[in-house]
Amino acid sequence: MISHGKDIKIFSGSSNPHLANAICNQLGVGLGNAECIQFSDGESFVSFYETVRGSDVFLIQSTCATGVKGTPGYRSVNDNLMELLVMIDACKRSSAGRITAVIPYYGYARQDRQTKPRDPISAKLTANMLVRAGADHVLTMDIHCTQIQGFFDVPMDNMPGSPLFVKYFKEKFAGREDETVVVSPDVGSVARARAFAQKMNMPLAIVDKRRQKANHSEVKNIIGDVRGKDVILLDDMVDTAGSLCGAARALVEEGGARSVSACATHGVLSGPALERIENSVLDELVFLDTIPMPEAAKDSKKLKYLSVAGMFADAISRIYNEISISSIYA
Repeated sequence: MISHGKDIKIFSGSSNPHLANAICNQLGVGLGNAECIQFSDGESFVSFYETVRGSDVFLIQSTCATGVKGTPGYRSVNDNLMELLVMIDACKRSSAGRITAVIPYYGYARQDRQTKPRDPISAKLTANMLVRAGADHVLTMDIHCTQIQGFFDVPMDNMPGSPLFVKYFKEKFAGREDETVVVSPDVGSVARARAFAQKMNMPLAIVDKRRQKANHSEVKNIIGDVRGKDVILLDDMVDTAGSLCGAARALVEEGGARSVSACATHGVLSGPALERIENSVLDELVFLDTIPMPEAAKDSKKLKYLSVAGMFADAISRIYNEISISSIYA
């Protein structure tokens, strides 16, 4: 897949090395030799054991939490973000030709605006730090708010995860499109759900909910007919799973849906998320592997993960070869 002479170097941070290896396998290149460590006081440190001078460098790191909080090996969002910044700085100081931060899951994306006086806009602060550290380009997937692209003073590509879901659910519901409805879990996700429904050739419904406070919402109404239908709930991320499971329950109990499947790009799965999902009316919940599957979820019969390695490999190849990546968005 790699054609021109200038060399490419791909390195992985600590958050998702399995995905980084899968991307390298797709590209047919080896993962760069680097070591990311955390000192006993919590400081991040990175050593690169090969030259990056003049190279086109891609640093793969999701800025999510990994591991189980309170146990050895746990890394917070801030740990992984700081590690990425340190990696960028090391490459910049080593005269890398171009540095692309490949961030499958972009942390702090939900803090994209002030909801009350004196609130921070942490998504903008994060963008500033990445650019100031030396990132020349940022590649991510299904960022929570597309306006965050405008927070960057360098090129920023935001790929959709929906093509993978379209392929999966078209196969699952083949021949039953008239009996299946795509549902947006809230008004804010309508544009994403409408585009998905058009690709699936299915009707659209909307769950009208009210968010009383962070990680807590209440379903007020269902806009559209889901009675006797199979339902696909589409969202960009699932955090504590309260909203998703509540919407699924309302679709069955109040809307009369026959079954509810769900999909979301990012499985944050914090707090009681796994327990809620297992006890929910959901038949299946499909994620992309932008965030690694938690160890506790590996025995779940409801959770399924699809790989984004192919899409990211294609995007990296196109960026490296200076080819448009807009066709990936189709």
